[in-house]
Amino acid sequence: MELWQDQGIVLAARPHGEGGAVVSLLTQNQGRHAGYVRGAHSSKMRGTLESGNLVDVRWQARVEGNLGSLSLELAQSFAPRFMQDPLRLAALQSACALCDAALPEREGHPGLFHGLLALFEALESDIWGAALVMWEIAFLKELGFSLDFSKCAGGGPADDLAYMSPKTGRAVSRKAAEPYKDKLLALPDFLKPGGSDSTADEVLTGLRLTGFFLEHWAFAHHTKGVPQARLMFQERFEKGLNIDIRKAV
Repeated sequence: MELWQDQGIVLAARPHGEGGAVVSLLTQNQGRHAGYVRGAHSSKMRGTLESGNLVDVRWQARVEGNLGSLSLELAQSFAPRFMQDPLRLAALQSACALCDAALPEREGHPGLFHGLLALFEALESDIWGAALVMWEIAFLKELGFSLDFSKCAGGGPADDLAYMSPKTGRAVSRKAAEPYKDKLLALPDFLKPGGSDSTADEVLTGLRLTGFFLEHWAFAHHTKGVPQARLMFQERFEKGLNIDIRKAV
């Protein structure tokens, strides 16, 4: 009998069988791990299985390679904090969907586990949009796709960075980028060395930046591509920004 206990973040719950669900978790010590939960449709368990919840986990199986069964106890609930703010709730769901779709199963990612909890806390702050962009940059790095914002790839000054190369993921200064800037990605100010505070426009620029690398690097070989939750979040963020602009005019 194989058995372990840990803490985990609920990433997704998919109905399976009569009254059960296969639940995907990002655990502190076991990485992304799935298991079968009985009675998943009960009122108590439905609340426990909301994406983003922190749970105490007990997993057991006859042999290590089996799906196994999960016993879960709710430790902390995050999603209800954002029920009155659909955009922040969508951000939480987007982060969970990215982890569920991209992380190899049963491969340890303790830094990402703690980073995801920190993101959920940051979603309650005024800088939540910038925090999400920076979390996605850390997520890309965890998958092996590092972006370099520290210096200009073309040898220009670091205090004049304005673009990112879509091929190398390295920053480019305004002057060095001039001959081919139309082929580069815009770099938001808050990601530059000594950058300024983020605005909604800058956050959208950051989401477009990380969205490009998610699509063309991290999910380039995934049959389903970037998770729909991430695509929908960026679309809703952009739509909300456009509505605010129209109100201000």
